[in-house]
Amino acid sequence: MDLVLGSGPSGVAVATALLARGRAVTMLDCGARLPHNATHQRDVLAQYAPLDWEPSWIAAYQKPQFFGAAGHVRRFGSDFAMEPEKATFSEGGDPIGLRASRAAGGLSNLWGAAMLPSRHSDISDWPISSVALAPHYRSISDIVPMSGTSDALARLFPSVDMTGIGQIPPTTQAETLLRRLSRHRDWMERQGTTVGAARQAVETGCQRCGMCLHGCPWGHIYTSCQTLERLKQTPGFAYRSGPAVAAISETLQGVNVFLSTGESISGTRVFVATGVLETARIILASEFGNFRELTLKDSQNAFLPMLTRWRADRRPDHPPCTTLPQVFLELEGTVPSKRSVHAQIYTWNEFYARDLTANYGAYLPAAFLQHLSLRLLVAQIFLHSDHSGRIHLSRTREGRLLARVSPAKETPFFLKSAASRIAKVMSKAGISALTFARRDGAPGSSFHVGGSLPMDTSPNHQQTDTLGRPHGLERVHVVDASVLPSIPATTITLTVMANAHRIGSLAP
Repeated sequence: MDLVLGSGPSGVAVATALLARGRAVTMLDCGARLPHNATHQRDVLAQYAPLDWEPSWIAAYQKPQFFGAAGHVRRFGSDFAMEPEKATFSEGGDPIGLRASRAAGGLSNLWGAAMLPSRHSDISDWPISSVALAPHYRSISDIVPMSGTSDALARLFPSVDMTGIGQIPPTTQAETLLRRLSRHRDWMERQGTTVGAARQAVETGCQRCGMCLHGCPWGHIYTSCQTLERLKQTPGFAYRSGPAVAAISETLQGVNVFLSTGESISGTRVFVATGVLETARIILASEFGNFRELTLKDSQNAFLPMLTRWRADRRPDHPPCTTLPQVFLELEGTVPSKRSVHAQIYTWNEFYARDLTANYGAYLPAAFLQHLSLRLLVAQIFLHSDHSGRIHLSRTREGRLLARVSPAKETPFFLKSAASRIAKVMSKAGISALTFARRDGAPGSSFHVGGSLPMDTSPNHQQTDTLGRPHGLERVHVVDASVLPSIPATTITLTVMANAHRIGSLAP
């Protein structure tokens, strides 16, 4: 029996591959779920068309998301999917933006659903190639809904063919932006910039109600819970939710998983898919390898606000609309790096006016800021981990993690350079980028983090082999982002799932 720890994207991906080979799989999961009062409120909205919703229903549904703790993300008015900082980290460490999840589906309950494979140029030094990942990208595309279109991005990301894929119509602002930039495609290519519509893990039946950042009432935004429910109907699969995993060990005959209650569960192999923080906690607590510290690689991010100099064809705050990322920008040739920069543009959402009021409400009228929010776009910029800081994790006596941050000196230069290049491109579309107001994210806040146990063809004691096995082990496989050799600037989830599926397809 194979044991899979965690039900997030990497967990369901490796389980899918193992089951396809006829293996028996038991998934162990903390399995926190959305509480009943939150599901009831969600289900009430789902019974009606968005245009029939009462304003009081909308206000009540959105309110909890506006008043969450700093750095804590909510959906459906609940904190179920993200662990509080104090539950994971010990006092005395450096603050970071990354958080753990013990929910069924993990952090996929909260994500922005952006989906891209990794570019060949960004993983050319990995021990596995983009060619080796390609069939597993396709396998993941079979279990994760995808919306998007075949456009200029296809040249950069041939691993996933978007031909014939349905697209959720872009928002009115995104449609205008893409149309304006299409007139300057040749110029952008000479600048090393490629622009295309966002690719999203969203069912094309999306109602475009604008609730994306609060929780889709119909569940059209993919979470790995959807795959988990299908796995439960598959012969050979068993699911067990309950206490957290404390540690693991390997024997000549198999593996033992020790739960926080003191119970142990035995299996033939174990596939660790608990997310980089929980995986670090488990590995540091386990006796093999004498690990004292693990180092995470970060994809540093920043937010660049921009204002349209034109009025959209219709009000962007009126449905039909969506609030997930709408446009992708890929920047090449940021001297002196060979690594690409990824940016995703968000058009209007209801958080903008609140953010403007919080920052400028003491100086400017609320009505003006509300109007300004209708012209605001935000580009989230991501760097490759080669140009980002490191997060060092150690385990304290009480079993929590202590984080220490090592910033990269070149990060501010690359973020400034990327913001300037985006501003130049956006000016062609009649948009003014407010580079002076760029807001750099805290370490780990992009949630594109991993590489603490990087794969290598000849792993040392801090690395894993190409099947995610820590040095010296045969039956323990780490399959989440912890084993990525580096963190490309592009979105992380599709590559993590593809690699987990690859390991599940090849593990002895």
